Amino acid sequence: MPILSLRSYAHHRGVALAAVQKAIASGRISTQPDGRIDSEIADREWQENTRLRTSGISTGKLETNNGSVQGGSQYAQARAEREHYAALLAKLKYEERAGRLVRRDQVEDAAFKTFRDFRDGMLNLPDRLASILAAETDPAEIHQILSVEIRTSLNDFADQPSVQSVGVGSDSLSPTLS
Repeated sequence: MPILSLRSYAHHRGVALAAVQKAIASGRISTQPDGRIDSEIADREWQENTRLRTSGISTGKLETNNGSVQGGSQYAQARAEREHYAALLAKLKYEERAGRLVRRDQVEDAAFKTFRDFRDGMLNLPDRLASILAAETDPAEIHQILSVEIRTSLNDFADQPSVQSVGVGSDSLSPTLS
């Protein structure tokens, strides 16, 4: 290879003139007595004496001792997870405002009241029917009276208003019951 000036050698290496000057000053490459560079010798010295730099920014996954991931991918993973949960919350708010979700505590209160009313109605049957049944002597008539009263209590329980009439709230959401 030819003997080159500093500027020509920088062009040959594809680097800035300052990089060549710095390599000469640090002793990584040598020059001829007249200050020019033998490109063959300088290329070999450059390869042997130049340490490749690594970027200060991590773009890959770096495993730690406990197996967790650090670096740029950890940030991307955390951001994706945050966006996922934000989307879930937005969906819940939409469902709530559309009337497809109601507050859990309201559903529980309405269910408790409905079942308590049913229980009370069933427990009141003996008190309401005792005197009527005591006066009856025909077993078929007693059966008929009991059947009508039990059926009435069960129908009243089945015809309770739906939980949707409870209202729509904002915490502890659960699907509506009809």
